[in-house]
Amino acid sequence: MKDVMGIINLGESEENIKTLTYHRPIASIPYLGRYRIIDFIISNMVNAGMENIGVFTGNKFGSLVDHLGSGKAWDLDRKVDRLYVLSPEAQSAKPFYHEGDIKNFKEHLSYIKKSRQEYVMLSKSYMVFNVDLKDAVEFHKDSGSDITILYKQVTEKKDYFINCDTLNVDGSGKVLSIGTNTGAGPCPNISMEVYIMKKEMLVNMIEDAISFGDANYLKEMILKKIYDGKTSVNSYKYNGYLACINSLMNYYIESMEILNQENYQELFTGHGLIFTKVKDEAPTKYADSSNVKNSLLANGCIIEGHVENSVIFRGVKIKKGAVVKNSIVMQRSVIEEGATIENAILDKGVTITSQKQLRGDEKSPMVIRKDSVI
Repeated sequence: MKDVMGIINLGESEENIKTLTYHRPIASIPYLGRYRIIDFIISNMVNAGMENIGVFTGNKFGSLVDHLGSGKAWDLDRKVDRLYVLSPEAQSAKPFYHEGDIKNFKEHLSYIKKSRQEYVMLSKSYMVFNVDLKDAVEFHKDSGSDITILYKQVTEKKDYFINCDTLNVDGSGKVLSIGTNTGAGPCPNISMEVYIMKKEMLVNMIEDAISFGDANYLKEMILKKIYDGKTSVNSYKYNGYLACINSLMNYYIESMEILNQENYQELFTGHGLIFTKVKDEAPTKYADSSNVKNSLLANGCIIEGHVENSVIFRGVKIKKGAVVKNSIVMQRSVIEEGATIENAILDKGVTITSQKQLRGDEKSPMVIRKDSVI
């Protein structure tokens, strides 16, 4: 897999998840106790043996750069091929989805051209999965296709993938068109937005889009190839765990879904390990007064109260008599004595004062911004 470079393009719409992306991109939203969203796609690429991975950031890249660092957590702190975190030009610091991501590819075209790899894998960050990308690349090469798109046929919970791209494929796996999942109709083939092709093809597509000005997004370029009658666009079917974190509701639902042991095992003990930035913290301390049921807790916590059906991040303190149910509590937050939170998402560093009662709805969880004191 040393002949494949990875590009993770963060040109993702944040329209439906704004409350968690005021100061960060979707890629660096804390997820499942100790991870960030982007950890999953980077880990998938590294597990496949990819050594040259570029991350095209947006204008809110501070937390992302802090998290990724030199790439050491993924063994990508190298001298030649390594992890490249590439920010937009100063005058282009606008959300990509307003201008299209072709401009972003243009700005980093020299990086793409200079890379030594023959193939390129393009991806977004908000799709969470654990797939054998090496097998997908071998499938692409063996098929002789120009472009291969990864997808999963969703037989249940298709409402979790609203506004995601869908693939219309024939019996041989050829991609006939790309649509959008509205939640209606038959079980959709959800595009994982992972594309495999030769680097030369990507460069030509970018340069054509710039020259003719007839495409603003990568997906538009792919569609042109599907319909031109000359390019073979194939599909690779994936059958494992898949989540799309493109809305606040999806973030909440998928966090709760991972408390199901089957989902947890499929995501974390599937094809390969999921890596993240290492923080040396003591194990979580459970006091005699604590009561924890069906929850995911990271290291460094102090639990004295009741926790049920919740995801608790590093360094959280839940004091005696406090109750946390069906909630997500991010790093360094404190739930004081006698406080109750239910159906809520607490961003980093939130303090819920003594005896405070916060209850959201399971279909509309309450969200408390970073560093708030309630």
